[in-house]
Amino acid sequence: MTNYDEMNRILSNQKEFFVKNGAPSVELRIDRLERLKTLIMDNRYDFVEALNSDFGNRSKNASMLSDVYGIMPAINQAIKNVKKWSKPEKKSSNFPFGLLGAKSYIKYEPLGTVGMISPWNFPVNLAFVPLVSIFAAGNQVMHKPSEHTPITSSLLKDLCDKAYDENEFATFLGGPDVGESFTKLKFDHLLYTGGGSVAKHVMNAASQNLVPCTLELGGKSPVVIGKSADLKTTAKRIMFGKTLNAGQICLAPDYVVLHKDQKEEFINETKDAVSEFYPNLKDNEDYTSIINEKHYDRLKELLDDAIEKGANVDEINPSDEDFSQQEFYKIPPTIVTNTTNDMKIMQEEIFGPLLPVVEYDEIDEATTLINSKDRPLGLYYFGNNKEEEDNLLNKTSSGGVTVNNVISHLQQNDLSFGGVGPSGMGRYKSFDGFKNFSNPRAYYKDVSFKLDKFFDAVRPPYKGNIEKVLKQLMK
Repeated sequence: MTNYDEMNRILSNQKEFFVKNGAPSVELRIDRLERLKTLIMDNRYDFVEALNSDFGNRSKNASMLSDVYGIMPAINQAIKNVKKWSKPEKKSSNFPFGLLGAKSYIKYEPLGTVGMISPWNFPVNLAFVPLVSIFAAGNQVMHKPSEHTPITSSLLKDLCDKAYDENEFATFLGGPDVGESFTKLKFDHLLYTGGGSVAKHVMNAASQNLVPCTLELGGKSPVVIGKSADLKTTAKRIMFGKTLNAGQICLAPDYVVLHKDQKEEFINETKDAVSEFYPNLKDNEDYTSIINEKHYDRLKELLDDAIEKGANVDEINPSDEDFSQQEFYKIPPTIVTNTTNDMKIMQEEIFGPLLPVVEYDEIDEATTLINSKDRPLGLYYFGNNKEEEDNLLNKTSSGGVTVNNVISHLQQNDLSFGGVGPSGMGRYKSFDGFKNFSNPRAYYKDVSFKLDKFFDAVRPPYKGNIEKVLKQLMK
């Protein structure tokens, strides 16, 4: 049996199970979420070890933060609210039928089976946080984790196979061939988290079966620093976000736009911040490696291209270590200045610890630069000038915004997460995530049979002036 046949068999079984049993009760949804919580907490050290092995070196503390405890708030919020989210939403009925007892409401119902393709950069978090929304909405799941983190993906499959029946949750391991077959299945919805170039293929394959998609992508999330910003705190917050997971984050600050007079001070503050976080880098277990040689070479090529086109490079290497000989693929945090738009580093999503800096004379130049590129997943403004902040945000668009920090909007339990345009479509987390993976089914219960005579005014044979009646009804 081919991969496709096996996946199709399980999809058919899940669909039959759903038709036979109907939408799962609130109690069963909560049970699935509780099992997820137990699975994560009982195996947290195994997850941390697996992630470290897959990356060569991945900060175990950061893994505990992002891929264990960082998932808990989403699960707890869903467990607490799923009953409320599942209640029918009352709507008003047209005049005069609402007065006569007609009822209108929206009921959020499961879609059925959701396909989920998760990425390598946060393999546990970016599988399980969207899974919370999918389970809360009452769906079943088929999951294809990344082949770039094989140890973590294998662990995910082993644990999920034990915790869930395959009619609830089934995992499929493999490379691009399995991924390609996976996208061709007739899911009721497909979630893909990853890069934009692959997303086009995913969406194209899904379109053949008219499968709706949620795409969580990325892009060049900009940081704009106003003259009112405290540069010491700003640099510390930016560099924490940029060095977390060595910048391999879809929401990582991708480039910084600041006033030309701030450049030197900002660079000095970034060096101080990195030295404080990581006094040494090469053998520091808290400083994460680049995932593999391919991505390491890609980042080196971005730097080489920038240097060739006139950029200045400030490698932040607090202990002056030699990275030409190393066990893992580590790249020190690197500030790139004197940037121009023809550099690849200013065109492609970086996904690593390289940070280009662009200088402005007037802050409106930042708006122009941002709008010259695809709409980003995140946009970050630092400063205390409300008029400047409002002007920037009103004239740009992004999936989300954090003011005076980076990435933090993602961590807010009650905010949904997603992109806009090329940075993604659809949302997960919170009530918006629940709705994203639900069918908002419209219900209308008409007036009683005893009141049927009220319809005579709009039924044939028409008598008199129907327009007079319609004007009354359409008020």
